[in-house]
Amino acid sequence: MTNRRDAVREILVHSEGFRSAQDIYAQLRADGAKIGLTTVYRALQALADNGQVDMLRTDDGESVYRACATGTHHHHLVCRRCGRTVEVAGPAVERWAETVGAEHGFTAITHTVEVFGTCPSCTAIKSAG
Repeated sequence: MTNRRDAVREILVHSEGFRSAQDIYAQLRADGAKIGLTTVYRALQALADNGQVDMLRTDDGESVYRACATGTHHHHLVCRRCGRTVEVAGPAVERWAETVGAEHGFTAITHTVEVFGTCPSCTAIKSAG
């Protein structure tokens, strides 16, 4: 599994933005890898569990992945048009999550936050068109 996990991670390291498991599977197969889609999903889950890749759900509910640019907790600002992603800190979000959890007696609070919008490049293209 380690070699296959490494192959999946390599695809993500060399990708610009988030990629679906199906996209990664198709690229691996096109490159000649003997790997199944289930194995790709397992590799992605293992990589996400140990913090090597980020996972988010798109507006239509699909899980997509990319290699983390930083090893610290962060959130994403994602362009709806081109998929460009910026990792951002969110200290206010961190405080809010802890406060809401504590107000309801929850402990060991975790969260994910994805913010979607249109990046400056796509806005410029849209304005020019």
